[in-house]
Amino acid sequence: MGGCWLLRRRICTVFAVLLILLSVLPCQAMAVGTSATSSILMDVDSGRVLYEHNADKQMLIASTTKILTALVAIREGDLDDVVKVSREAAMTEGSSMYLKEGEELTLETLLYGLLLCSGNDAAVAIADHVGGSQEGFVRMMNETAQELGMEHSSFANPNGLDHEDHYSTARDMARLACAAVNNETLVRIASTKTVTIGGRTMTNHNKLLSMEDGCIGLKTGYTRAAGRTLVSCAQRNGQRLVAVTLQDGNDWADHQSLYDYGFSAYPASRAAVLGETVERAAVTGGSQSTVALVAAAGFSWPLGEGEKLTTEIETDGPLQAPLAAGSRVGQAVFLVNGQEVGRVDLLCGETILPAAGLALETLKQGLN
Repeated sequence: MGGCWLLRRRICTVFAVLLILLSVLPCQAMAVGTSATSSILMDVDSGRVLYEHNADKQMLIASTTKILTALVAIREGDLDDVVKVSREAAMTEGSSMYLKEGEELTLETLLYGLLLCSGNDAAVAIADHVGGSQEGFVRMMNETAQELGMEHSSFANPNGLDHEDHYSTARDMARLACAAVNNETLVRIASTKTVTIGGRTMTNHNKLLSMEDGCIGLKTGYTRAAGRTLVSCAQRNGQRLVAVTLQDGNDWADHQSLYDYGFSAYPASRAAVLGETVERAAVTGGSQSTVALVAAAGFSWPLGEGEKLTTEIETDGPLQAPLAAGSRVGQAVFLVNGQEVGRVDLLCGETILPAAGLALETLKQGLN
């Protein structure tokens, strides 16, 4: 009995010590994982990767392809264009918005069918119209992919049907998503839950629009070979994150877990706002002694525990009057724990004239 009592006492003592340690040590963000073969979580504005797993593995991507199809079509086409549906488009296999040969619809209607219904038929009709042919449109897709830095991707069709020359990676798809969510038209369509347009009522396949607060799209995908693929974007407190999972049977829950992790472990810190003063700098020979240095672009960075964002100002040289409002005079350099993570041009926020005495002397010299 005495031995058992002593053992219980020791166990209680160890447990009490553990509780004390847990209360003293700083809390660490919980790790995150997914069921996906390949996945990534990326901050949109900074491009910082917050989580990744096999992110550079080349994979089939199924209908998430249609994000690129939509982006190219919106950039190169006109939403009000009337498109006549070809026989080939109407007969396209797989998911469909049920187009009929000879039917005429606007490009905008087809884009709703592409992104909400995941219409393979819509993709072909769009490609024929915008690219002149599917082959021509695919060339445009691959050129856009290269422009976006999608170095490990290849596209062979506009709809994502399996093909040996059609693949991407989670990282490349995240880069595509970051570009897509900066296109207002694409976001407007991809974030729509249901719409009636062109005589059709269409409902979005993306359940995250209802499951995840702040979700703004983007696109689901599935083929037997690719498995379930999902690219999405969510926004909280002005911060936007994109998540990509490829070959993931639990994608809805995984995306929610990724967002909960990313927004809590890496909240964005804003260091510059477009058009707002970053700092005032000294001016020599001017009607006033300082000038506002205004950010030519915004800048924010997601900060993890223990990270600190600081700003250093670099001017192109001593600032001397006269200075014209809007002229570039230097850069704001942003650092996290001493390492540079970005730069933004600085502009004069106001016109600075020469000091009165200096201006008069200049005028006299000119008259002489």
